[in-house]
Amino acid sequence: MIQSDIQGETPHVGTQDDDLIQLLTITGERVHQQTYSPLVEHLDRAALEGLYRDMVLVRRFDTEATALQRHGELGLWPQCLGQEAAQIGSGRALAAQDHVFPSYREHGVGWTRGLDLRKVLHQFRGEDHGGWDPAEHNFSLYTLVIGSHALHATGYAMGVQRDGDVGTGNPERDRAVVAYFGDGATSQGDVSEAMVFAAVNDAPVVFFCQNNQWAISEPTERQSRVPLYRRGSGFGIPGVRVDGNDVLACYAVTQEALERARSGGGPTFIEAVTYRMGAHTTSDDPTRYRSRAEEDYWRTRDPIDRLKLHLVAEGTAPEFFTALDEEAEAFGAQIRDYCRSIPKAAPSRIFEHVYAAEHSLVEAERAWFDEYEAGFATEGAQR
Repeated sequence: MIQSDIQGETPHVGTQDDDLIQLLTITGERVHQQTYSPLVEHLDRAALEGLYRDMVLVRRFDTEATALQRHGELGLWPQCLGQEAAQIGSGRALAAQDHVFPSYREHGVGWTRGLDLRKVLHQFRGEDHGGWDPAEHNFSLYTLVIGSHALHATGYAMGVQRDGDVGTGNPERDRAVVAYFGDGATSQGDVSEAMVFAAVNDAPVVFFCQNNQWAISEPTERQSRVPLYRRGSGFGIPGVRVDGNDVLACYAVTQEALERARSGGGPTFIEAVTYRMGAHTTSDDPTRYRSRAEEDYWRTRDPIDRLKLHLVAEGTAPEFFTALDEEAEAFGAQIRDYCRSIPKAAPSRIFEHVYAAEHSLVEAERAWFDEYEAGFATEGAQR
């Protein structure tokens, strides 16, 4: 399944193999697939324009946040550039009662959950542990420990199952859980352990792997000898491989997996084949480990450009794109203003939310820190 698309360049995970689910070609043409095409037939042109708007605005947020970090306003930023279709497509397939466990670049999924993306900036500005209430949007805080949240998602899904919210036939009650992670996380033991527990318990969880080709500087072919979606079968979990730059295919594949989970059919492993067009984070320099030719190859598969080609062919008026560009400009200005207005957090906030209840060690450390800070004020007064 691994092929070289550029002579003499790093091999790429094939985007034309028989196992790959694709409903929209790179030139914007619809493809019929017997199982998954019926799942997107209800999406009319207005709905597709909505998906396009989602991706454009999420990319603008991502671009602005990157620029803010370069200007010293954020300590770090993990881009989702190029992965918008995987995130928007799968996110829009979720029901309101489903719960998401993201890693740290799922800005697009957060957007589909109704999260004010500006709140994400708090964590990367060093002002907050997270920035939002997970219960408000059924969207947990970002996890920077690679792969650990797959266990959290599986445990949460087992709780949903034991609460009786699976297989009732009530679409407003049955719930599923999704864990988002990258290809590099599949090499972590936590992900394997999560799949063991998910499989033997038939937990209502979907493992959504965004294979963006690079685990920081390590290519996918150095992590696995087989396509990643096949790893699920070793645990007894069905796997599916989808074109991660095809927003319609990502929507359909995720919808099918979620419905199976909610109805009691157990977990699914989805591999969304996409590409990290930017750096791993703003502290990374991808030019040190990948070629310009490889990046150019994937730019021709840009998920936003692909859907735009389809919309134009279907008759979307130029005024739609013009209005959206203006909306994105205004959105960018809001992001910049909001970020710069975030007040500096008091250093003592590091002692908050360490434990659910008061802890003697934390309180002792807080008292020491307060005394330490007060010493500077005393010293200044003496001078």
